[in-house]
Order: sequence, then structure tokens, then C-alpha cells
Amino acid sequence: MSRMHRYIGRASDERNHQDGAAPNQKHLRRHSSFRLMIQLLAAAFFNGYAAGFLKGKIFTGRTKLFCVPVLNCYACPGALGSCPIGAMQAVIGSRHRFPFLVLGTLMLFGVVCGRLLCGFLCPFGLIQDLLYCIPLPKRKVPRKIDKRLRHLKYAILVIFVLLIPALTSNAFGTGEPGFCKYICPAGTLEGGVPLLLANENLRQAVGFLFSWKCAVLLAVLIGSMLVSRFFCRYLCPLGAFYALFHRFALYQMQVRTERCIGCGKCDAVCPMALDVRKEIAGGECIRCGRCKAICPTKAIDSDICAEREPSATCETE
Repeated sequence: MSRMHRYIGRASDERNHQDGAAPNQKHLRRHSSFRLMIQLLAAAFFNGYAAGFLKGKIFTGRTKLFCVPVLNCYACPGALGSCPIGAMQAVIGSRHRFPFLVLGTLMLFGVVCGRLLCGFLCPFGLIQDLLYCIPLPKRKVPRKIDKRLRHLKYAILVIFVLLIPALTSNAFGTGEPGFCKYICPAGTLEGGVPLLLANENLRQAVGFLFSWKCAVLLAVLIGSMLVSRFFCRYLCPLGAFYALFHRFALYQMQVRTERCIGCGKCDAVCPMALDVRKEIAGGECIRCGRCKAICPTKAIDSDICAEREPSATCETE
């Protein structure tokens, strides 16, 4: 009789777990659909010059004087604004100006949003999310290796975005845009490939450098199919810049420890492979909200710090 009671109890627990999990999964699907819609609208807004794709020409209107807050190539035929990384390199390489406007714009977005921009508005982030949906075997990077590789994007920010433009000189007397010239896969995909497809003269002028950039792009695309947000984790200098302000940004997320039951569902759905309870306040979180959507006890909050109650804090260790 005792065995039967244990079996019935175990079956009841499993049913309760499944009944509780279903609403969470439904909530996660709704949140994912909402986020995808925002990402698509942002990509369309930042690249709204549809005629550019047909003509194979870059938009040169006045809005190109301003930077968008995400990684979106200036040379994309549809781009209505400038890429902040490209603009920063151009100003630093000019030797005569300091990028006050670019830095001020990025710092403003960083202080207000942190890496929320990476999670919701970045077109290249959207591309990575879609690539990861391809049904291929996924790879989990060992924790120690993953942590070390995440430092790469900070090295790229310092060396390729800041030092190379400042210390090198090309035939025109300006600094080399190191990141855009040698690494940026977004520029190759959004700018280089569409322009080459539309312009035969450009195709005839292609050399080794473009072949190198295509190899980098291919590696990033394959990496993004196997590892969620591969480029954001390891290579994006803009993500590295926003991460510097992330802990102090007005928009924050935190785990309410008194509600957390340690189920680990938040870790399982995190696209950045974080230990959410320990790292949600750190610079690697892109504020995508998937952890909040899946949490069965609503232990994860997101809000503007200034609007919180005095007893609440913006981060939980």
C-alpha cells in the first residue's frame, strides 16, 4: 500500500510540474514573438531606404550625419544613419577632431539602456537569433573557455576601434578603420554583399581583403548557428562599450532571492549562457527578458532604477 501511495504522489507531483510549466512556456513564446516583432521593426527602421537595395547605391541624406545606437553598417544600401563604431573610427582617424558627439551619443544610450539595445534593437543580433534557430547540433562552450573568450571583444574595442585608427595612416593621411576594414561581419553582410550583387564594376575590383572579410563573415555565421549570440559574446566592440555602463544603467534587471526557488529555468533559456542569478547585473546580460518570461515564481524584475522603491536595489549579488 505504501508503494502505491508513493507512486500516486510522484505522479501527482509530475502533473503539477507539467501544469505549472505549460503557462511559463506559453509566456516565453509570447515574449519571444513580441521581441522578434520589435527586432524586425528596428531593422526596417534603421534600413528604411528600400530604393538603395534596388539601385545598389548608398543613402546620402542628412540623417547619415547621425549615428544609430546599434551595429548597422553605413554602407548598407538601406541604412538611414551611420554606424557608431565606423563613425568613431573615422573621427579618431581624422587626427583633428575628438569624437565627442559619437561618444556622447553612445554614453547616453549606455547610461539609459545598457545592453538592452543588443537584445532588442540590433539588426545583427536579430540575424544571429535567426541563425541559431536552424536545427543543427548546438555547442556548449566550457565555462572557463567561454569566460576567457568574452574578453576578446574588449581587446577588439581597444585595438581595432581606438588604437589602429589613431596610430596608423593611409594614402589619404587618415587612420585605418581597423574594425570595419578587417573584422566587421555586419558590414560585409549588410554592405559589401548587397553592393557587389548590384554593381558589376565593384565585383571586378574585389581583392584579397574582401575574401578575408567573407571568411570572417562565414566563421561568424557558422558560429552563430552553433553557439547562441556568438558574435555578441566574443567579438562585438559595441557590446563591449555598452557593457562598461551596463551595471550603472537606468534600466536594470534583478533576481529577487526571496522568490527564487533555484529551478535553473532562467539559465536554460539565456542566449548568453549566463548564470542568471549571479550575472544578471553584469555587462554580459543583453536584457532580452527570456529569463523573466520563463521564471515560474516571477522572481526576476526589470525596471528603471529611479522609479523603484527605496528598499529595492538595482543588482543582486
